[in-house]
Amino acid sequence: MPSVGREQVLQVIDTLAGSYLTGKVRALRLALIALLSGGHILLEDIPGLGKTTLALALSGALGLSFGRIQCTSDLLPSDITGLSIFNREENRFAFVRGPVFANVLLVDEINRAMPRTQSALLEAMEERRVTVEGVTYPLPEPFLVIATQNPLEQVGTYPLPESQLDRFMICCGIGYPPEQIEKAIIRTGSIRDDLKNITPLLGGEDILAVRRTVRETVLLGENVTDYLFAIVAATRSHPLIRTGISTRGGISLAEAARLAAFLTGRSFVAPEDVQEMAVPVGAHRLILRPEGEHLSKEELLRALVESIPVPR
Repeated sequence: MPSVGREQVLQVIDTLAGSYLTGKVRALRLALIALLSGGHILLEDIPGLGKTTLALALSGALGLSFGRIQCTSDLLPSDITGLSIFNREENRFAFVRGPVFANVLLVDEINRAMPRTQSALLEAMEERRVTVEGVTYPLPEPFLVIATQNPLEQVGTYPLPESQLDRFMICCGIGYPPEQIEKAIIRTGSIRDDLKNITPLLGGEDILAVRRTVRETVLLGENVTDYLFAIVAATRSHPLIRTGISTRGGISLAEAARLAAFLTGRSFVAPEDVQEMAVPVGAHRLILRPEGEHLSKEELLRALVESIPVPR
């Protein structure tokens, strides 16, 4: 088993944040937590803030294969999974793999695709496989979907179904960089060409090794499990929330909290790890009642977390 530890993972964050993703440390950290936990991440923000750059930089620094899907209203499920094409020379159908067969899959502007096309990703994200014409094909490991979503008020967007949102371990914005950093970015221009020269710092086997290390060495104690479940249960009984965090969401919160503890250098999950990950993991899973739809899901969940006693 490759010997990979916290220091190597932090080096990836420091290198990318220092040279390619200045001002985007939080989004980069959350993307790595999703990858190392075996989950997926939804980046929700306006175009032009570096969401695609983040995906390209991450795949380059980790030495992983990269696939991209540019979602449009006429995108078909076969454009994602691939399809069988008749080979005249061999007189048979041959399966041509789609872009989903990559370690890092960027699904750009996912909410511009029709719901039927969005659902083509469900099996891939949950089962790490796709089924085409009755044949099941495994996807490479590790497998990470980085999807970007434009605000729903923009033209030509469709809301993601709840089942699709629940497949994303983490949802976050990327935000504008601080003023001085943004001025420097504007002055130097695009860094897309520089991304081609990134030296891989880790590999696919290293990532799988980190996953095993975290599962085997980072303890989630009973008290913290009770605290985590109290947050999950509170979302299900809140008067403004129609549907709270699912069991899948609770599992995702536990896995993300383990990674947060690992990156901090602890061998156990502390309540602050759960607090840090509760909003990125849980807010997008909430469905509000009509009287609460004007509220921010993030702020509502953050206030709920703060109201729950922390175990000592």
